[in-house]
Amino acid sequence: MGDIGDLAKLVMAEEGAREVPGGRAALEHELADCLWSVLILAHRYDVDLEAAFRRTMAELDTAISTQLEAGGAGDDGSSGL
Repeated sequence: MGDIGDLAKLVMAEEGAREVPGGRAALEHELADCLWSVLILAHRYDVDLEAAFRRTMAELDTAISTQLEAGGAGDDGSSGL
C-alpha cells in the first residue's frame, strides 16, 4: 500500500501540486515497482490478468458510452464513473 501512496505523491508532483525529490526518474521507478507488485499478486492468486484487464476495459467502455449517450456528467458534475 505504501507504494501506491508514493506513486500518488509522484503523480501530484508531475502535475505541479507538490514538491517531491527524484523527479521523473522516481515516477518511472515507482510505476514499475507498482506494476511488479500487481503482476506478483496476479500470479499468487491465479488471476488471468489479461482477461481481467480486457473485461474491465469493456465494462468501462460501456459505462463511458452510456454516460455520453445520456448527456455527459451527472447532476453533481461528476462523470458518474
